[in-house]
Amino acid sequence: MQNHDMDFGFIDDDSLGLGDTDFENRIVSTSFGVGDETEVSLRPRRMEEYIGQDKAKENLTVYIEAAKMRGDSLDHVLLYGPPGLGKTTLSGIIAAEMGVNLRVTSGPAIEKQGDLAALLTNLNQGDVLFIDEIHRLPRTVEEILYPAMEDFALDIIIGKGPAARSIRIDLPKFTLIGATTRAGQLTTPLRDRFGVLLKLELYTPEQLSEIVKRSASILGIPVSEDGALEIASRSRGTPRIANRLLKRVRDFAMVQGRSEIDEAVAMFALERLEIDELGLDNTDRRMMEAIIQFYGGGPVGLDTLAATIGEEAITIEDVYEPYLMQLGFIQRTPRGRCVTRLAYEHLGLKPPASRQSRDANDQLKFFEEGISDEG
Repeated sequence: MQNHDMDFGFIDDDSLGLGDTDFENRIVSTSFGVGDETEVSLRPRRMEEYIGQDKAKENLTVYIEAAKMRGDSLDHVLLYGPPGLGKTTLSGIIAAEMGVNLRVTSGPAIEKQGDLAALLTNLNQGDVLFIDEIHRLPRTVEEILYPAMEDFALDIIIGKGPAARSIRIDLPKFTLIGATTRAGQLTTPLRDRFGVLLKLELYTPEQLSEIVKRSASILGIPVSEDGALEIASRSRGTPRIANRLLKRVRDFAMVQGRSEIDEAVAMFALERLEIDELGLDNTDRRMMEAIIQFYGGGPVGLDTLAATIGEEAITIEDVYEPYLMQLGFIQRTPRGRCVTRLAYEHLGLKPPASRQSRDANDQLKFFEEGISDEG
C-alpha cells in the first residue's frame, strides 16, 4: 500500500498587486494559490489519464518500463517549463507507475543540510523524492545532494576543527525529480546529474478542452464541447488556470440554475470575471494602458513602470510579462518596455503613426535579416 507523504513547503509571498490585490489571488495566476487545494483531486493518477505533453509522456513511459524490466529505480528526472503545466502531477504519476512512495518538498523549504539529510535517510528503496523549485536550493544544501544523486551516499562532517571527521552513510537507491520554472538558474554540476531532462510546453486549446471535460466529469457538472473550448481558449495554455476557471464558471452555472456549462454560460461568467478572449485579466490590461497613457507606448524602464503601477519589478518580470510577450503585446528593448501595435488593437486604441512606422520598420528589418541569413 502506497503512502504519499506530502510536504509542500510553499513560500508565502508578500502582498504585491495593483491597489490591494494580491497577484497570487489573480484567477489567471499560474501559481498554486489559495482555493487550489481541491485541484489535487483533479490530478490524473496514471499515465493514460494524463492529457497533453505527448513527447515527454512517450519518452517517460519508455524509461519507466525499462527501469521496471531491470528491477531498478528510475534515473533522476528534471522537469522544467512554465508554472501550472503539471510537473507535480507528473511526479505523482511516475511514483504510481513505479509502484513506490512519493515524498514532496520544495527548494526554499530545505534551509539546512540536516533538513535534506533527514529526507534522504527516510527514503525506502526506489522511492521518489520530488523537489519543486529546485533552483532555489541553498548552495550548501545542494553540495551534499551531489554524492546522494551520483553514489547514493551521504557525506556528513562530525565535529569541528582538528577533531572533525567525515562519515559516509549509504542511501537506498531512489529517484530525485526536480522541477523548476528557471532551468537556466540551475548550477551546471546539479543539472549534469539528471539523467532525464523533460521540457513541458504550453497546452493547445484542444488539449485544455479535454482537460476541462475530464475535470467537469469529476466535479459532477456536464460541459458542452463549445463550453469546454471557450474556457480552454482563455486559460493561457495552462491546466491549472483551466481548472480554476472551470470551478468559477461552475458557480455561475449553479446559481443560474443551469444543468450544463455551455458556451453562453462560459462567456457570461468569464466576462464577469473580466477575462477576455485571450485570457488577459484587468491587471494585464491596466499595465499595458499605463505604458500607453503615461509613456506614449514606451520605451519605459522596468523600475519606472513598477513604480507607476504600484508593483514590484520582479513581479512584473516574472508574473505579468511572460504571457504578454508570448502574445507579442510587449517587447523588451535595451531602453525599456514597449507595447506593440497588437496591444493597441487589442485594447481598441489606435496606435500613433510613429508606432505603426516603427513596427513596420522592425518587421522589415527582421525580414531582410532572414533573407540575408538564407543567402
